[in-house]
Amino acid sequence: MAEQIIEKSVENGAPKLVPRPVAPREQAPGKKNPAVPVDKNRRRTIWALIYGYLGINFLMFLRFFFPRALYEPNTIVNIGYPTDFMDGVNQEFLQSNRIWIIKEPGRLFVVFARCTHLGCTPDWLPQQNMFHCPCHGSEYDPEGVNFAGPAPRPMDRCSVRLMTNGTIQVDSSHLFSQDRRAGIDHFNDPGSYVEI
Repeated sequence: MAEQIIEKSVENGAPKLVPRPVAPREQAPGKKNPAVPVDKNRRRTIWALIYGYLGINFLMFLRFFFPRALYEPNTIVNIGYPTDFMDGVNQEFLQSNRIWIIKEPGRLFVVFARCTHLGCTPDWLPQQNMFHCPCHGSEYDPEGVNFAGPAPRPMDRCSVRLMTNGTIQVDSSHLFSQDRRAGIDHFNDPGSYVEI
C-alpha cells in the first residue's frame, strides 16, 4: 500500500517524497512477540493472591454460620452425700460450677463464688481462714459474709435440698442474699441450707 502511494505521486507530475507509513510488525500465529516479554512468575503471584483473598473471604463468610457459644455450666448439680465433705470450705466444684460447699456442725450450705462488688471470683485462703477477692481486695469470712473492702454485702448462697436418695442437689440459678443495710436477710430461709 505504501508503494502505491509513491507511484501515484510520480504519475501526477512532479515526484514527491511521501513518507511511507510504517506497518506494525505482524506476528505469525502461535509465536510470541519478542518486544513484550511475559513475566509468568509475576502473573502467577498475582493470581495466587487474588485466589487467596477470595478463599479467605469465603471462609469468613462460612464462619458466620457457626456462632461462638460460651459454655455455661449446668445450674442444677448433684454434689454427693453430706458425709463426702469435711468441716470447712470445700473447693471441689469451684472450677466446674463456681460454687463452694461449706459444712459446719449441724448444717451444710453452698456459696456462689462471685464477689458482690464487681463479680470477680474470690480466692479461698485456708491459712487466713477467709475469702479474698483479687480484683479489688474485698474480704469475706468462711460463711461468705464481707468484712473488708468495697463489697457492699455478703456473697450469695445457692438453693440446696436433700434428695430422697440422701444426696444433695444445688441450684445456682436460685440465690439467697443478705443485705443488712436494706433489711434483707434470706440466709436462714428454707432451702438456703441443709441440716445434717
